[in-house]
Amino acid sequence: MNAFLSQPECAKETGTWCANVYRLTGNDWIAASADWLVAKPLKILVVLAAALVLRYLLHKLINRVTRLPRENNGKTPALLRPLRERAPGVAGTTLIERRQQRAKTLGSVLRSITSFVIFGIAGLQILAELGINLGPLLASAGVAGVALGFGAQNLVQDFLSGLFMMVEDQYGVGDYVDGGEAEGTVEAVGMRVTTLRDINGTVWYVRNGQIMRIGNYSQSFAVAVVDVPIAYNSDVERASELLGTVAAQVTSEDPVRSEVMEPPEVLGVTAMTPENIQLRLTVKVKPGSQWMVQRALAGKISTALTEAGFERPLPRLFGHQ
Repeated sequence: MNAFLSQPECAKETGTWCANVYRLTGNDWIAASADWLVAKPLKILVVLAAALVLRYLLHKLINRVTRLPRENNGKTPALLRPLRERAPGVAGTTLIERRQQRAKTLGSVLRSITSFVIFGIAGLQILAELGINLGPLLASAGVAGVALGFGAQNLVQDFLSGLFMMVEDQYGVGDYVDGGEAEGTVEAVGMRVTTLRDINGTVWYVRNGQIMRIGNYSQSFAVAVVDVPIAYNSDVERASELLGTVAAQVTSEDPVRSEVMEPPEVLGVTAMTPENIQLRLTVKVKPGSQWMVQRALAGKISTALTEAGFERPLPRLFGHQ
């Protein structure tokens, strides 16, 4: 009985958990196990509490910098301000949606990274507190990570490509892009897949990792190009003057006027084929409006050439009837 109630060696050290527990309980087994029963659980709880509080604060900060201001007035979320934005020509709800989706996706990535890092460090500290040797565990995790990386390399490639596309703002919601096999208007940009809708209404889901090159028709400005074929016996100088006159008139009227950024320019002869001579006219316009401007110019130019008596190039190939 005296042996059972004898004071353990650890209780002789003042200020230790063992000594404090033995003083309160008088039980040597509980005092000897105080480190496992009291100290380690308390340390684990402190680590978990600190991890949860830190994660909450960081997530709140990320949500704050990725949220659009209540009074937007063309402002961007704080997270996007240091990053380059390539959509100055986009306006209205499309621009707001573009910024929201970009900020939301980047915020989701940051939240996932912070959660993984915080809980990863907390988990390692808890395992170390439990006396588990972390060396073999980290080595095994490294091997498993390499194997998982090889097995899911396409998925990792998609996510990394999507991240860089978001950071660099290569394209966004509302842009008209040519991604190689798929071309159309961007409806959604995710970390793994970009959604396009082509001119026929077909929705294309394109993996970000499979996009080798991207052509964006909606950044900064666009150029409306109109190639006009005329017959070989036509007066090229007179035709060029007519093109310039018609283009100046069309671009000074609504709805084309609001889309034009610079006056039209007649480049002159750009090609000579067996059938005709080609004259080229270009106009610098707002992104996405080049097709509308081209259609308006082509229609007016065709009518003006006919009224001015210019011969069509086709009779030269097939002969007069």
